[in-house]
Amino acid sequence: MSTHDFYVRAPGEPIWSVPASGAARFTWEYDPQADDGQSGQSGQNRLLALYQKGKDKQWDGAKRIDWDLEVDPYDPLGTPDEALSLYGTRHWAKLTEKDKGELRRHYTSWQFSQFLHGEQGAMICAARIVESVPDLDAKFYSATQTMDEARHAEIYARFLQEKIGMLYPINDNLQGLLGDTLRDTRWDMPYLGMQVLIEGLALAAFGMIRDTTDKPLPKQILAYVMQDEARHVAFGRMALRDYYKQLTDAELREREEFVIEGCYLMRDRLRGVEVLENFGIPKQEAEDLSEQSEFLHLFRKLLFSRIVPCVKDIGLWGERLQKAYLDMGVFDLGDSNLDLLMTQDEEIAEALDRERFAAEEALRVAEVTEAIAEGSE
Repeated sequence: MSTHDFYVRAPGEPIWSVPASGAARFTWEYDPQADDGQSGQSGQNRLLALYQKGKDKQWDGAKRIDWDLEVDPYDPLGTPDEALSLYGTRHWAKLTEKDKGELRRHYTSWQFSQFLHGEQGAMICAARIVESVPDLDAKFYSATQTMDEARHAEIYARFLQEKIGMLYPINDNLQGLLGDTLRDTRWDMPYLGMQVLIEGLALAAFGMIRDTTDKPLPKQILAYVMQDEARHVAFGRMALRDYYKQLTDAELREREEFVIEGCYLMRDRLRGVEVLENFGIPKQEAEDLSEQSEFLHLFRKLLFSRIVPCVKDIGLWGERLQKAYLDMGVFDLGDSNLDLLMTQDEEIAEALDRERFAAEEALRVAEVTEAIAEGSE
C-alpha cells in the first residue's frame, strides 16, 4: 500500500526538488587530530569524542522498539482534551465522542507527520553537511547523524502508517525553512537551520509529548529519538561556536536575521490549523481559535527552551535578535541550562531501557520457574 493512500489530502508533487547550491569541499588532511587552524585542537577533540559516541549509540528501530504494543488511533497519546484547540469553544459542544476521538487522531497524525517530514529534512541536511563542511572530523560525525535521521524517519513513518493510519502533508512554514536552509550556499547554514532551529524545536516538542503521554509505544519512540537528537544539537553547538568567533559583525548579523525569520516561521508552524480545516472550520476562524488556546501559548514558549540558549551559546545574541525574542516572550530562556536538558534526555532513554528489559527478564525468570515447577509435578 502506497504512503500516498494514507494522506488526508494529496501532498502536491510526489517529489519536492530543491535546487542545490554551494561547494562540495574535500580535505586532504586525513588525520582528524590535526589542527586545521579554524576550530582548534580542543574543538576537534570534542567532535571526535562525539563521533565515537555516535558510532557507539547506533541502534535498530525494528528491534529496540516494541512494535507489538497496541495503540488506540483515537487516543494515541492519552493527552487531556484541554490540549485541543477546539476545547471549550462553540464547536466542542457539537462533537460526539466519536468526533472527539477522530480529532485526537488527526492532531496526533498532524504532529507526528511534521516530525516525520522534519526528520527527512534533517537527513538531507546532514548529508549536505558531509558534503560541504571543510573539516574531516565534522564530516565523520555528520555521516553518523545521517544514519540517525534515516532511522528516525523510518520509525515515524512506521508509527503513522501502522498505528495511526493517517498522514498529513508537510506544513508550509516548515517547508519554507527547509528550503531556505538547503538553498543557502554557506556551509554553516545547514548547521544553523537544522541543528539549531529545526532540531532544537523538535527536541522540545518531542520532550513535551514524551513527558505527558501515558502510552508506552510513543513514549519509547520519543525517548529513543531524543537520545540521538541530544548529540545532534551538541554537534551544531560545537561547530558553530568555534566558527562564529571568526566572523565579522556584518556576517553575524546576517545569521541573526536568518534565525529571527526562522523562529517566527517555526512559531507560526505550530498551530495545527490544517487539522481544524479538515473538520470544516474556515481557515481564518481556525487561526483565531488556535491563537486563543492557552495550551498553545504555553506550548510555544516551552518549544523554544532548546533554541534560545543554544543561539546565545554559539554567539548570536545581537540587539535585534534579543528584541525578537522579547517579542515572542522567550527571551528569559536564554539562561536555561542546555547541557542539563541534554543529559536528562540521554538518562531518560537509558532508564526506560533498564525498566523494560528488567521487566522482560523478570517475566522470563517467572516462566522458567513455572516450567520447572510443572516438570517436578
